[in-house]
Amino acid sequence: MSSHLRTVARLLLGTAMVGAGVLHLTTQRAEFQAQVPGWFPLDDDLTVLGSGVVEISLGAAFVALPGRKRLVGGLLAVFFVAIFPGNVGQYVEGTDAFGLTSDRARLVRLFFQPVLVLWALFGGGWLGRGRDREV
Repeated sequence: MSSHLRTVARLLLGTAMVGAGVLHLTTQRAEFQAQVPGWFPLDDDLTVLGSGVVEISLGAAFVALPGRKRLVGGLLAVFFVAIFPGNVGQYVEGTDAFGLTSDRARLVRLFFQPVLVLWALFGGGWLGRGRDREV
């Protein structure tokens, strides 16, 4: 059962990451640009395009390379940690994007980032009974 749940978690997260990455490059590009903190040293559009490509790459790898799920799950967890300052920046700067139009909504969103980290680690075989050993 744990192996089946881990596979479902991996496939769902991988698919969601590909979808989010495509949105970075297409219809939601301006929304993602609004989330880039003012202090970030790179151009907003370049940041959104780069993160979109990373999301598509990691998501596709999580789905298509089950033999490398541990490595990709770990990389996804690191990615979620790396982009967390942008979410904090959205809260601190009071930036409206993706329907997050209040400080409360932006604050609540911050608590979902650790869930994504744990989801990536679980889907990658880092957590739970029967943890996978391959990298």
